[in-house]
Amino acid sequence: MKVTVVGAGAVGASCAEYIAMKDFASEVVLLDIKEGYAEGKAMDLMQTASLNGFDTKITGSTNDYSKTADSDIAVITSGIPRKPGMTREELIGINAGIVKTVSQNLLEHSPNVILIVVSNPMDTMTYLVHKTTNLAKNKIIGMGGALDSARFKYRLAEALGAPISDVDGMVIGGHSDKGMVPLINHAARNSVKVSEFLSEERMQQVVEDTKVGGATLTKLLGTSAWYAPGAAVSGLVQAIACDQKKVFPCSTYLEGEYGLNDICIGVPVVLGKNGIEKIVDIDLSDSEKAKMQESAAGVSKTNTLLEL
Repeated sequence: MKVTVVGAGAVGASCAEYIAMKDFASEVVLLDIKEGYAEGKAMDLMQTASLNGFDTKITGSTNDYSKTADSDIAVITSGIPRKPGMTREELIGINAGIVKTVSQNLLEHSPNVILIVVSNPMDTMTYLVHKTTNLAKNKIIGMGGALDSARFKYRLAEALGAPISDVDGMVIGGHSDKGMVPLINHAARNSVKVSEFLSEERMQQVVEDTKVGGATLTKLLGTSAWYAPGAAVSGLVQAIACDQKKVFPCSTYLEGEYGLNDICIGVPVVLGKNGIEKIVDIDLSDSEKAKMQESAAGVSKTNTLLEL
């Protein structure tokens, strides 16, 4: 199992570290355009191997895609990160060109690779990969919902005063501050709906805090977060690499599912060795359906900014 991570910045390096520590991949290749940067990150991470007890080989490369040849899974984190006050959508001009070039270079050396897109605006970048490659739609996955759901569970556990292992919840829709649809009415504490524990007002606060989860961290850190995004990506990679058949909300290309067409947006899917093995159709309330349609309209509007 060979995994490539393009972009050795904070998210990419964090992702590579989590994958290595889980010890399911034989090799992780870190690639970056900055001279020596990926090589340095790879060496630093390899020097933790004996301390953290993993045997995964981590190698670094400065823009040499031949080193990524025959990758089973590749993660695209390339592009500029958000700064305080920026929306994910504002990154589109620069990141679209980067993601298009990266995906084409990866496919040249690994035609059967499964691509996981992390670069923002993530849903639109995932759509771009669909439109500019010949890769099957089950092999193009946008990582947004897994991260948003982790932030949702964090806020739920905080509100409930419960351990995170007791909490379950999911966020679908677009990976943006306005586009996220946290499914609060489906959220549960050990199978008991959270509405049994929390007031309507407190539940809505959890929803709003979840939607601005990334912006909150960007304001505090001065740049995008990296630990949780890296962990979210590693979870998707492991589910595919180990054929776990796990359900994650991911940005995937829809052709009628959820009443949506010609769009990549977050919905629950089953992840296994073939990438997206099934799109899971869940019953949404009229309110949730309306929010999903509104979210899709926002993503579609951003998609129009692409020069396809």
